[in-house]
Amino acid sequence: MTLRAHGLDRPLPEVKADLFKALAHPVRVRTLELLVERDRQVAELLTELGLEASHLSQHLGVLRRAGVVTARRSGNAVHYALALPAVADMLAAARAVLVDAAARRHELLTDADA
Repeated sequence: MTLRAHGLDRPLPEVKADLFKALAHPVRVRTLELLVERDRQVAELLTELGLEASHLSQHLGVLRRAGVVTARRSGNAVHYALALPAVADMLAAARAVLVDAAARRHELLTDADA
């Protein structure tokens, strides 16, 4: 299966893998979590994340190229937002998977101790 109708001629698993690669850094995940709450200016993200501007710029570039955030300029400020509501859903799904996996591990450990 490809996403040819959307201008992507690569197999869907490859496109998904690229998306997951773009998310595969704690700073990028935390950036998205902040943007789920509300749009943010770069200055706010710098403060929240405690990064140097050049490092944040690199991470935001990865997220922009992956199509998960958008940027708009307002005077001297640049505002970032989630590109799609589904990004928030994806983060929530990841959290649910992690919580479920942790509960299963706990259950296995509890059963092993009995």
